[in-house]
Amino acid sequence: MPVPAPGAPAPGDSTPESPPSPTSPASPVSQACQPVPHPAPAAVPAPAHAPPPTLPGTPTTAAPGSVAAAESATETPELAGGPQGVKALRPLLDTVLDALATGAAERGGPLPVGGPESVADAVREACAPLLQDTGAGPHAALRAVVRTLAAGAADPADPHCAAHLHCPPLALATAADLAASALNPSMDSWDQAPAASELEALTTRALAELVHPQGPDAEALVTTGGTESNQLAVLLARERAAQEYTAQEHAAGEHPVRGHEADPERAAREHRTPASHGAAAHTPPYPAPYAPPYGPCHGHAHSPGQGGSHADGHRVGDRAVHGSEHPARPHNGAHSHLAAHPHTPHSSQPGPAAPIGPPLQVVCGANAHHSIHRAAWLLGLPAPVTVPTPDGTLDPGDLAAALDRLSGPLLVVATAGTTDSGAIDPLPALADVAAAHRARFHVDAAYGGPVLFSDTHRHLLTGLDRAHTVTLDLHKLGWQPVAAGFLAVPDARDLAPLDHRADYLNADDDTEAGLPDLLGRSLRTTRRPDILKIAVTLKALGRRGIADLVDRTVTAARTLADLIEARPTFELHSRPTLTTVLFRPTGADDTTVATVRRRLLHDGRAVLGRASTPTGLWLKATLLNPHAHPDDLRALIDLVEGHTPR
Repeated sequence: MPVPAPGAPAPGDSTPESPPSPTSPASPVSQACQPVPHPAPAAVPAPAHAPPPTLPGTPTTAAPGSVAAAESATETPELAGGPQGVKALRPLLDTVLDALATGAAERGGPLPVGGPESVADAVREACAPLLQDTGAGPHAALRAVVRTLAAGAADPADPHCAAHLHCPPLALATAADLAASALNPSMDSWDQAPAASELEALTTRALAELVHPQGPDAEALVTTGGTESNQLAVLLARERAAQEYTAQEHAAGEHPVRGHEADPERAAREHRTPASHGAAAHTPPYPAPYAPPYGPCHGHAHSPGQGGSHADGHRVGDRAVHGSEHPARPHNGAHSHLAAHPHTPHSSQPGPAAPIGPPLQVVCGANAHHSIHRAAWLLGLPAPVTVPTPDGTLDPGDLAAALDRLSGPLLVVATAGTTDSGAIDPLPALADVAAAHRARFHVDAAYGGPVLFSDTHRHLLTGLDRAHTVTLDLHKLGWQPVAAGFLAVPDARDLAPLDHRADYLNADDDTEAGLPDLLGRSLRTTRRPDILKIAVTLKALGRRGIADLVDRTVTAARTLADLIEARPTFELHSRPTLTTVLFRPTGADDTTVATVRRRLLHDGRAVLGRASTPTGLWLKATLLNPHAHPDDLRALIDLVEGHTPR
């Protein structure tokens, strides 16, 4: 069934856009993504399906490994960009699409037949050796490698491929991703990504406002997915705790380091936080960030005036972002959290030692994603206090009891869409508990977050906007190619600890002259423009179009649950909340469930996951295909029934 695409541009629209000027009041991207007038280049006619023999690096009738092919492979390969990039790409894309189709036909199902050894043998036979003295040429290499990859792939677009939060990407998002690869912007400085950086600012702001509609200055960072977003959330919570501790020490008139050095026993009891890469480790805290309606985290006031002032009264941080010609207005593409946070000093400018204080304690349910535990380990924090979740969700009473036994800075982590069952924790009640204990509140909505697009189902996420940080992931229930993650905050100033200095990327005089500072947008330096495919999808489908995809997929999960309940040979774990359905053959023990799953995988007939619960092991169907039909779902449970030992 076709998906409505309100506002989608007509096929073939390709008006080039000029990069924004550092001094222009509005860039082409900020003007509703409309291109500025610019002479269009001469149209490049699409060549015939067969690649023209005149293209450099293109083999004609020469067999792979022949002298002619070797000579062809030694020619300088064409580039994807520049005036000739499109001409070079067209025949190569024809070869790729043909190889994808051939490989999929050879596979014939959601997964290759034969299991790991069979797939490994096929890859080695078709592709090895990969690095020879003389290459096979671009078309021969593409045909061999892409065809082999497609034949040996798990295809999430097959309705019987339903094991993981691994979505079938939309064709339009995949096409946009090609443009990102061809243009190859790097998102760590404006001079590498002029339009892409502005597009990212527009898109992240729109998504952040979806999560935090009442936030004073909602913002989001692009990440590689839920794991990176959760790590950033824990990092921001750790840095906030250190800032608050430092503010308390300053307010008490005690130097945060010197005072503890005078008390060795106290220093031994408390944990020394690693130095931040942001200026928060070197200066008093920045002005108090947004406090959600339920109250501030730990409730400590922040001292104003961070970063010093110029003679004209503008703070160093303000001048660095806005530029001297626009002291009161952010430059297009600049990010407002940087205005409240000056650059990290050069390494030759030592600041005070790292702030010290009791370590942040993470508290989460047993249903939390494993990345929460890894984040605590990675950041040198104590292991998270894990509250049992026998019913699949975090109980507010159990959380309160756990928090009552703890002291010091706390981070409560809730989950909106668990990996095992798609369950959603009771967010409003958990937010109340966190507020009562003066704890910071993070919600991992990597799976469930896109439900916000749907008028029908967004009530499932009531209370999400009360979180200090929210993980969102559009390569799950968002139909984007990997990667497409975000971390959203209600106030851009909350991201200030990520500010970082590398003179070759964000020198002070460059930012003062109006060049946007992008380095604080991520812990990564070189960073792909993953925002492009997301922006295209939002522009093409609109909120209602994406909501339609969400609604269809949720409906498919409920239909599968109905079909399972109607068969006495199966038992259903529970009604689905999102798009995950747990079931198993009636009376099956854990060994039988695991055996059924592996038989289906070996035969290449269906890809189902597994989930362990207090009631044993279950088969897991994670439905992310909005085109799945009830007949597909009936066939899936027929396959399970046919592979169940009797």
